Amino acid sequence: MIDIIGKRYWFFLISGIAILLSIIFLAVFGLKPGLEFSSGSSLTISFTQEVDPSALKEEMTNLGYGNSIIQTTSGGDFLIRTVALTEDARKQLETALTDKFGTLTEKNVQTIDPIIAKQTSRITIIALIVATFLMLLYIIFAFRRVPKAFRYGTTFTVALVHDVLITAGVFSLLGVLAGWEIDLMFITGILAVIGVSIDNTIVVFDRIRENVRKGISPSFEVVANYSIVETLSRCLNTTITIVIATVVLLLFVGGSIQNFVWVLLIGSLVGTFDSVFVAPSLLVVWEQGEWGRFIGRKPHSARV
Repeated sequence: MIDIIGKRYWFFLISGIAILLSIIFLAVFGLKPGLEFSSGSSLTISFTQEVDPSALKEEMTNLGYGNSIIQTTSGGDFLIRTVALTEDARKQLETALTDKFGTLTEKNVQTIDPIIAKQTSRITIIALIVATFLMLLYIIFAFRRVPKAFRYGTTFTVALVHDVLITAGVFSLLGVLAGWEIDLMFITGILAVIGVSIDNTIVVFDRIRENVRKGISPSFEVVANYSIVETLSRCLNTTITIVIATVVLLLFVGGSIQNFVWVLLIGSLVGTFDSVFVAPSLLVVWEQGEWGRFIGRKPHSARV
């Protein structure tokens, strides 16, 4: 049988490095707020002929929009984020770009004022906090008949924070490297990631609960490892189907949902790793009272 739990400290090391890097990225770079959270105008456009992004950036600067953020989408469109534009200013900008680069097609336009942006930020933060709290209560309730049910709920919540933190850290780095911003699609993606993580983690934890009741071994470590191996293919299949769906969306859908798709793709991979290798291992560490060794121990394979 595959010894997953026996290598738990290696998995903790990998997660620890990823979390540390994510915290550094978020502390140094932060997350670039998108239109819904900071106000301004966003245009999604395409040209009939091929246009170099650097040439488009240069022309925007020449037109007085030097602080604009320009991204290319997987569909070949340009996503331009700039200051709030009036209807006349937007038409003048599009006319100037058409004169420079040829026929332009406007696919999407959004303008958000500062008041709405501030309200959206506040509501989003409240929604994420409430969603996480309700999930914790649900897990405690679902595992209420298991001894020490609070441990399942707490470990589950730590796993969710792990997934969201690393996904946000990756997005923070992408914000620096590619100019990506967070928007409502990003928040939707984060909630979807939480849902995927819940699904996989519940499957593993529920199998642990069943095998504890069956008494397949007096060692909780053996029970946990056996349960992971039993549910491994199911968790991987779920992730593979999500990856396939997200890749298709990236190839055939425009930039309007780009953030959602990328967050879901990154978060699903992180969440699967967490659900299989980290969350059950944390449960074992807690169950066996290994917190002291967990803090100071060097990673090596433990016997099961």
